Amino acid sequence: MDNAWQAAWLDRLGEPLVLGEVRSKGGPARGQVVVRAAFSGVCHSQLMEARGSRGNDSYLPHLLGHEATGVVEAIGSGVTKVNLGDRVILTWIKGTGCDVGGGKVEFGKQTINAGPVTTFSEFTIVSENRVIPLPDGLPMDVGVLLGCALPTGLGMVRNELSPDPGKSALIIGLGGVGLCALMGLVDAGCSPIIAVDLSSEKRALAVELGATFTVDPQDVDPVDYVLQTTGGGVDFAIDAAGLCETIQTAFACVKRKGGQCLFASHPANGDVLRIDPFELICGKQLRGSWGGSCKPDDDIPVFAQLYQEGRLPLDRLIGKSYKLNQVNEAMDDLASGRVFRPLIKMNDKEET
Repeated sequence: MDNAWQAAWLDRLGEPLVLGEVRSKGGPARGQVVVRAAFSGVCHSQLMEARGSRGNDSYLPHLLGHEATGVVEAIGSGVTKVNLGDRVILTWIKGTGCDVGGGKVEFGKQTINAGPVTTFSEFTIVSENRVIPLPDGLPMDVGVLLGCALPTGLGMVRNELSPDPGKSALIIGLGGVGLCALMGLVDAGCSPIIAVDLSSEKRALAVELGATFTVDPQDVDPVDYVLQTTGGGVDFAIDAAGLCETIQTAFACVKRKGGQCLFASHPANGDVLRIDPFELICGKQLRGSWGGSCKPDDDIPVFAQLYQEGRLPLDRLIGKSYKLNQVNEAMDDLASGRVFRPLIKMNDKEET
């Protein structure tokens, strides 16, 4: 591995990421893996973190990013899960292997902190338990989605809701996680499936992916629409928009006596849910999801097989890619809804 590489990091909340050449303080420590990144994803978690929506950040300055693909360049002692040259997926969800911190780097005399996995850099030093071998035949760009969006979205459906065919479902928020959840609902045979999003482009894609109906919440009240369409509410509702308002809407849309509402991500620090507890007494359920209850070492190979069988059209989510020096543009485009799931391509020669 090179001792110096380009990286992007958060120096101050609410300001653009800083780009520069960083240096490692040495090789990987025990339990760490050095990966030459191919592609990194960008999701709303990075937006929230960078823009201060998660509250005070005591680790500044620090590297960012939590889903990527790449090639193993070096391994520390105690690492047995991967070997040099292996193609891998990086994920924030803990898997098997050593559970250690990430590798700090230096920018001049400044130390840049790093958690167990970071991905906005040409090379990254990560904990072994955040590395998963890339399944054979899975393209590097598609593989990024298996680091966060797919385990969370599809995991919510398969691991936590487990709907029977013919059950009705609602999905609010058609970003990467929401669209992956939609694919899972379609694959499970749910019907009808109602998809809600402000973006006409995302709603159109949802129909192509199998949604029965779509709703623009600016034109139609989602609760009224769902209750009228289903005659009392859906069996399952997933909120992937990450706002208290949308979680409350999703909860209002599930039926009494067994309707389940599940949400991923979380609203901004300090926001509070407001729901009528009587609805809980009437048999509605509301809970949050931590990464779709995914066990990466077990679930990712299964998810990859579903993709290879044509049951998960993940290629439809691969759109615009950016260079590392365009990471702030990618963050802005994601915030404005201009892209589904931005990809950072680390260089033009990366294998697919």
